[in-house]
Amino acid sequence: MSKLWFVVSLPTLENDYQQHQANQAERTAARLGLRVTVIEAKNDSITQSLELLRFIQAKAERPNAIIVEPAGGTAFPQVAKAAVGNGIGWVVLNRAADYIPELRRGSNIPIFHLGPDHVEIGRMQGMQLGALLPRGGSVLYIEGPATSSSARKRYEGLLETMPPTVQLFRMRAHWTEDSSYKLVSRWLKLATSRDAGIQVVAAQDDSMAIGARKACEELFDEEARAAWLGLPFLGCDGVEETGQAWVREGKLRATVISPASTTLAIQMLLASLRDGVVQPEHSQTRPSSFPAAESLKPV
Repeated sequence: MSKLWFVVSLPTLENDYQQHQANQAERTAARLGLRVTVIEAKNDSITQSLELLRFIQAKAERPNAIIVEPAGGTAFPQVAKAAVGNGIGWVVLNRAADYIPELRRGSNIPIFHLGPDHVEIGRMQGMQLGALLPRGGSVLYIEGPATSSSARKRYEGLLETMPPTVQLFRMRAHWTEDSSYKLVSRWLKLATSRDAGIQVVAAQDDSMAIGARKACEELFDEEARAAWLGLPFLGCDGVEETGQAWVREGKLRATVISPASTTLAIQMLLASLRDGVVQPEHSQTRPSSFPAAESLKPV
């Protein structure tokens, strides 16, 4: 019997969390005796949809299932329909996909979506800000793209638990260290950055937090550089080799650990295809603060 074959399509491999997702997919597949192909969309949703259609429409061999984290705002409803029509399982990571219930009706192949609880991730970062700034203060807040539902949900969760006396100076990057570095580097040259009285730098993922820190490290003015690098930097995702390591090294004050969704997706697909387990339409991984928010001392 040939190995089950899953295609994992990720939006980018330029940030530590997506690299972790890819690595965990390959490790999980090897451990379970599966075949997995990881492909990268380079943050281009058109490229991603065309690549997926290439697998779906292949004449020779087709995958048993596709796991996709969309690069844009859409969860590819037409591509999903084509996959299911060809008997290919379909799993959406990290996005709401309102077409899932319709696709599941009358189908016996696995179709579901799963991902982190982004609202809860935001709540945890909000609690970290509350511990650092119990009497309020100013925060440089670096978000993901406006089209990202993950970014919107993390912001919503943050507002639920962050003290109302905290003021956010918001800017948007693209979930990568380089995009955040360039963005913050430009901002630091403006008078706004000197007048804002920033006390904490918080980003919606660890790579963007490190990009912001790198921009501060390159300030020419020694006094300004020392002042910025003395601030707490917060991130999210908490990959052990990067985010958690950066906390231990003092580069970040805290992060929020979000387990890789690819691991759970592969396990759920295997249970469905080998054992006939019917999976729920939607599942979530659970985040945790690292370190615990209550252990953080006020700035």
